[in-house]
Amino acid sequence: MILELADIRIHPGQNAAFEAAIAKGVNEVISHAKGCQGFKVNKGIESPERYVLQIFWDTLEDHTVGFRQSEAFTQWRGIVGPFFASPPVVEHFDLVTKSA
Repeated sequence: MILELADIRIHPGQNAAFEAAIAKGVNEVISHAKGCQGFKVNKGIESPERYVLQIFWDTLEDHTVGFRQSEAFTQWRGIVGPFFASPPVVEHFDLVTKSA
């Protein structure tokens, strides 16, 4: 399984609208993508305009090819993109160890 981690910064004062938009986007778009195994969204405490989106994919290609090169990605960005203060920083990770 691959972890996609997106570090998202939004415009100040847009938290409630962004949280509604990202909930819609992950539930209605990303969760239906091939290889998507689930997601988490966390909000910064010290930096309330910062969010961390974690998406769990079967393979790297499910995200980078299957999703990113699909119409669903365009739909996703249309929902959440207007809130971005800067482009999200996106990286991928392999699992090394986890709790029992």
